[in-house]
Amino acid sequence: MATPVPITPASVAGLPRGLLAAARRLQPRTVALRRALHRVPELGLDLPRTRDAVLRELADLPVTVRTGRSCSSVVAVLEGARPGPALLLRGDMDALPLQEDTGLEFASEVDGAMHACGHDTHTAMLASAARLLAGHRERIAGRVLLAFQPGEEGFHGARHMLDEGLLDDGPELAYALHISSTVPSGELHHRPGPIMAAADVLAVTVTGRGGHASAPQDACDPVPAAAAMVGGLQALLTRRVGPHESAVLTIARIQAGTTDNVIPETAELTGTLRTLSEPVRALLHREVATHCRHVAEAYGCTAEVVITPGYPVTVNDAEATAALVRVGEKVLGDRACVPMRDPLMGAEDFAYVLERVPGALAFLGARPPAVPQAGAPPNHSNRVVFDEAAFPAGVAVHAGLALAALS
Repeated sequence: MATPVPITPASVAGLPRGLLAAARRLQPRTVALRRALHRVPELGLDLPRTRDAVLRELADLPVTVRTGRSCSSVVAVLEGARPGPALLLRGDMDALPLQEDTGLEFASEVDGAMHACGHDTHTAMLASAARLLAGHRERIAGRVLLAFQPGEEGFHGARHMLDEGLLDDGPELAYALHISSTVPSGELHHRPGPIMAAADVLAVTVTGRGGHASAPQDACDPVPAAAAMVGGLQALLTRRVGPHESAVLTIARIQAGTTDNVIPETAELTGTLRTLSEPVRALLHREVATHCRHVAEAYGCTAEVVITPGYPVTVNDAEATAALVRVGEKVLGDRACVPMRDPLMGAEDFAYVLERVPGALAFLGARPPAVPQAGAPPNHSNRVVFDEAAFPAGVAVHAGLALAALS
């Protein structure tokens, strides 16, 4: 991993005044792009309308643009007035497969798709940050890479972009902001070290021998074996993972049988495994598989266990996080930057970038002021609403990070 470009107190002190005010002047553009994207959400890796909207927004800026081959990604490179290192800023673009129920005037017009995680806001804020930075090219010594990424919601979009050369320009720092509907609007929540979890999918097929429900002694019922596994897996977490570590195992789906008088041959369990360190992740991969097979055997059944690796742990570099805080305090004010005590057990594919480049992800609050925290629909809710007044903070922090690193 490269040595981070230093964002020093001196470079932060030298940031141009009025970045937040400049971001507010761009707010009509930011909101217009966000709402346009919100109306026509797209899922996965193929986002042609979203990609084209980004390209139109960047068309009049002094950036070199390249688009993806395996996905609808966009990378815009802003060259500074002088040579120097490179910094990466990322905004993801894809939506989620659920029906919107917000009642917003710009609500989704696509059945079964909604920007419920705020990726439309990430895209719009990054595009406006590009515009703000273009007005300060004379201050920049180096390159700003603006990565507009599809497929964050489970499609490994960051990995696709890495495979296509995202890091070929050699960025030495990487940052991303993620909006949150439950954090007070305009606050920047940060944390060094693990900030989001690794997420793996667990699928277990328990196989017994089917028969008549009135004569279980003549069959080998997989349902009790599957039920025993669910409870046993929770005990396993407390006995194999130390209390100072964090892990979550949720069995979210149990399926077996077709009717009331038939013992099925198979029962299926599906769930998610979340961890905050690679050693604990590897340990639980082994232990969960062993547990399920042994429980099945105790009931006279067999178990096929498949654990599909998802995103790795999102780990923020300590120095890069401290630099983010310095920039945030300079641009937004001291009280806007709030340390997080605990990481989130959600997952984020920016983790792939942070495995290879020092950097950090932080959360930008956008809870509408009139909504109490206890009643705020969270990200991924069909009723989630983000406060658009938070957007200038995201635009200004993006720009401030680039200018502090590359001035």
